[in-house]
Amino acid sequence: MTKSKKNGAVTLRIAQEPEADELLARSPLAALVGMLLDQQVPMEWAFTGPYTLAGRMGGHDLDAREIAAYDPEAFVGLFTAKPALHRYPGSMAKRVQQLCQYLVAEYDGDAGSVWRDATSGTELLKRLNALPGFGTQKAQIFLALLGKQFGVRPTGWREAAGSYGDEGSHRSVADITGPESLSEVRAFKQQAKQAARAAKRVSGK
Repeated sequence: MTKSKKNGAVTLRIAQEPEADELLARSPLAALVGMLLDQQVPMEWAFTGPYTLAGRMGGHDLDAREIAAYDPEAFVGLFTAKPALHRYPGSMAKRVQQLCQYLVAEYDGDAGSVWRDATSGTELLKRLNALPGFGTQKAQIFLALLGKQFGVRPTGWREAAGSYGDEGSHRSVADITGPESLSEVRAFKQQAKQAARAAKRVSGK
């Protein structure tokens, strides 16, 4: 884990772009949106998305209430404008808006409240798993990211995060601290995909 403090803030190197990483570090909502976008696209593309979205909305941050109340068609337009924010911009725009609507309804629009007062890793995993667009795997990866790089470590957080919480692992975005670790995580993902394809061939499915 490499976590550094600068004026009380966490320093991240996930998006590989200073401005985008700075937003992820200070905005809980941006971190959640980046995690939501992290599927079927390169990790750095996904985690740059919140910064690009904030710029297209005319600001330097994301606000759950603003996104939740945004005209759905216009919000999709923010994602589809070139360069698109995702490989599937339309569907991901809807998921981001659903996430923000849930945060407004359940957490008064405060994304950080999802983990701020969680008393155990099990409770935190349950909260993350309940977020729209977050299945168990995505919830565990984000829990590991919170623990490894944000210092959010309720009792049993590593166990709740499963193998993604292992110290010294290079399995997910939770382990990215720079270009070298990004390459290691990408290599791990490729190996996992190859192993899955091989297992599928053996099973005949």
